[in-house]
Amino acid sequence: MAVLIDRSNESQRLRQLVAELSGPQLDPGDPWAAQILAELPTLDPAWQRLVAHASTATMARPTAGWSTEAQRLLVAVEAAQARQVLDRWLAAAIRTPHRPPSTVNADLLRGLLWLVERTGPEQEQVRLIGGLVESMLRRLPGIGPACPKVANAAVGVLGRLDGEAALAQLARLSARVTYKGTRNEIDKALDARATALGIGRDEIEELAVPDYGLTEVGRHEMPLGGCRAELLIGSTGATLVWHNEAGRQVKSPPAAVRRDHAAELTGVKSLAKEISGMLAAQTARLDRLFLAQRTWTLGAWRQRYLDHPLVGVLARRLLWLVDGVPCGWADGALRTIDDSPLAVADDAEVRIWHPIGRPVPEVVGWREWLERHRIVQPFKQAHREVYLLTPAEEATGTYSNRFAGHILRQHQYHALAAIRGWNDRLRLMVDDSYPPTSCELPGWGLRAEYWVEGIGDDYGVDTTDSGSYLRLVTDQVRFYPVDAAQNWSHASGGGYTAARWTDARPGEPLPLDQVPPLVFSEIMRDVDLFVGVASVGNDPTWSDGGPQGRFRDYWSSYSFGELSATAETRRDLLVRLLPRLAVGRQARVDGRFLVVDGELRTYRIHLGSGNILMSPNDAYLCIVPDRGAGRSGEQQFLPFEGDGMLAVILSKAMLLAKDAEITDPTITRQIGSR
Repeated sequence: MAVLIDRSNESQRLRQLVAELSGPQLDPGDPWAAQILAELPTLDPAWQRLVAHASTATMARPTAGWSTEAQRLLVAVEAAQARQVLDRWLAAAIRTPHRPPSTVNADLLRGLLWLVERTGPEQEQVRLIGGLVESMLRRLPGIGPACPKVANAAVGVLGRLDGEAALAQLARLSARVTYKGTRNEIDKALDARATALGIGRDEIEELAVPDYGLTEVGRHEMPLGGCRAELLIGSTGATLVWHNEAGRQVKSPPAAVRRDHAAELTGVKSLAKEISGMLAAQTARLDRLFLAQRTWTLGAWRQRYLDHPLVGVLARRLLWLVDGVPCGWADGALRTIDDSPLAVADDAEVRIWHPIGRPVPEVVGWREWLERHRIVQPFKQAHREVYLLTPAEEATGTYSNRFAGHILRQHQYHALAAIRGWNDRLRLMVDDSYPPTSCELPGWGLRAEYWVEGIGDDYGVDTTDSGSYLRLVTDQVRFYPVDAAQNWSHASGGGYTAARWTDARPGEPLPLDQVPPLVFSEIMRDVDLFVGVASVGNDPTWSDGGPQGRFRDYWSSYSFGELSATAETRRDLLVRLLPRLAVGRQARVDGRFLVVDGELRTYRIHLGSGNILMSPNDAYLCIVPDRGAGRSGEQQFLPFEGDGMLAVILSKAMLLAKDAEITDPTITRQIGSR
């Protein structure tokens, strides 16, 4: 009779015996690993065996044998100490990695995660696991994500843990993680949880948002001794406001809090950081509602959105349709455009409002309503760009050339595409084929494609050291049935087709007039965003046209050319805002430009690129904005978040309005004031 031998268990046990005999084999090149090596001699010998066992986590997920041995070894250490030590080591590993962990260290990290899983992690430990996912996906120069296999292991732990804390981390990560492999693991974990609960994926993402113990929308008070901390949640994050024992507001935690409540202080700060991260994730999720076709009853919507302590901060800044009636939240109630309170039944249908197809007076009216109530939307909604078919697109029929012929920085484009939910592969200067950048819309049965190709043939000049193209050239936007054969093109160009690279039958592109207007508008808005952010035409230092001046004509045409729909929205808003701004006394909108009258010269700031021409003779003025542009100086009300270029333009306008006071020699030499 044949006897089956489990070689995998035998091999696992052999590795365990070697580890126990020789001790944990760690690479001290990682600071967190060096910390573990330094701490181990001070701990109970049982920790040597635990760490040795953790270092044998060479498989993608824990086997039954590995888990049984881990549980046996954990019994030998006190439970509270186990949580404390493992938390400390995970927290050390989360700190910004300066290099990918070595194979042995990555295995150890994976094993530590599995040990934490078996200690019954509490909320703070679950946050650490979620933080490790993001840390291990942090991109390192010339390398890419630090260690996806550890990130995937952490997602696996979150997927296996019960409770709201793990589900909340998965929901947060689903809106923040763009690395495809880990994103797939997150999707599988959320889909499995949704299946287990018998609900849809969209619904579980709504239910997964924790309230963090907040007692009201956007605000929470926490007493600490005789002092108190006030947690205020705005559309971009959470801030802490401190009050001393006399009730007076102070700039930092009072000394009594730092002295007597250090642990609570750390917890409060961690809570504020966690809420800020979740708020960013929920902003991205709500921005996807336009294409999600979600509807709710009024009662369910109020619970999950309007009155939710965290999501309500965003939902109360947006516009909604309740039984077809547009409304927004102001002065403690849902109100119509004329500020009348909205009275409807709890079973009324709610959906998010989108400007496409709405009467122009209604759209303009809601923009004025937001300004009147000083409401800052978390993303463009009332001011959202609408993209309709142009005569040229009606003529081409199945493709749009509206955003063709642009030169984009590939890595910036790649990152932005991932954030917006598009699939894109970095193109290398190799003999290989690549699919176009694509966005799948299964709810609509569609796939959108943006055709891009690598540009340049000089390795090291047109590529990074690792061979990826620095720049791309753009071509058509097309729409296909979601299951149509994928198109492919050579890395260096030559045109897209399905037939040349695969045996699949080429899919036929859909006529653009058969694409639902909402889908067409949102896809074209994304593409406009890609071009507007990643174009080399935005770079003020490229007036010479880049390498060998090859892109001088493109840079000039983009930097001062016709405005995109996004830039037109920016122009329309500035026309309304300028009379209320101090700089408005010296500035005016003229066609494609914001014109600023300084004391020394007159300046024209292009409303698309932010680049500047100055009198006389439209001489070019190069000003490279710093990363803090728009966060200091004159504070102005803007009815939406997220338009970084608008902040840059206003920052430049405020600077140039006082050009006689500029001291930066790189600017004064160009102006001629020194």
